[in-house]
Amino acid sequence: MATKKIIYSLLPGWLAKIDFLGLFERDPFGNFLTLKRFFIFIIGWFTYYRYTAVNKITIRGSEQLLHLPDQGVLFLANHQTYFADVIAFYHIFCATKWGYKDTIAPPFYLFSPKARCYYVAASETMKEGGFLPRLFSTGGAITVDRSWRANGENVSRNLDNQGQDKIGLGLGHGWVVSFPQGTTKPFAPVRKGTAHLIKEHRPIVIPVVINGFRRAFDKKGLRFKKRNTRLTVEFKAPLIFAEDESIDQMVARITQAIEQENPQKGDQIVRPD
Repeated sequence: MATKKIIYSLLPGWLAKIDFLGLFERDPFGNFLTLKRFFIFIIGWFTYYRYTAVNKITIRGSEQLLHLPDQGVLFLANHQTYFADVIAFYHIFCATKWGYKDTIAPPFYLFSPKARCYYVAASETMKEGGFLPRLFSTGGAITVDRSWRANGENVSRNLDNQGQDKIGLGLGHGWVVSFPQGTTKPFAPVRKGTAHLIKEHRPIVIPVVINGFRRAFDKKGLRFKKRNTRLTVEFKAPLIFAEDESIDQMVARITQAIEQENPQKGDQIVRPD
């Protein structure tokens, strides 16, 4: 993955260089970064108490984020709610931009949030979830059509190559959060499309393990289900893949890194919160 910073602007190249405030800068999908920063600012202030007052978030390993490049970073995490997980990631990313380590307090970082971040979401979730999910899509959603499920039923269709290309654009511009299981169900298999994406774009891959969100919030992550819940987000060391590593080997390593290996029969099953 190239590390040269890419700027998309409405202005000609020579004028874009003096737009130090980024007023005319856009993302690869045509959205103005100024509008995105404003959106993150508003959502950040409205949700901050969810992670610090109603519940308590514990962050580990965020010091690794301080030295990452501005683009070409793929975060792979287990998934527990549609939006509470993503919003927590945005808080952490913005905080680390300001040099915070393992904390999001105090929330001064919201005055200059990190706009070059994206998250992968199922198209039907963003289209059919109501007004709020559609609004959240302006915050950096990269929508893809799932090849294994649609309209609540299992299906079998070709990989969404257009969606893969959009994720590639997001990686070329900033940081991308992806949930490689493609579902909020624990221990679901990691999809092979993630391994193909890594082989094609060669990003820095940061595994992340989250916990407590399923217990604290409803499935969408918009309503409280249980207060005073300990939320945890752990960033692990980057995964390094060999160029000739097989897809199955990559999938197995990703599954292990995000701690989603399916318990063997006969073992005591401890479901993540």
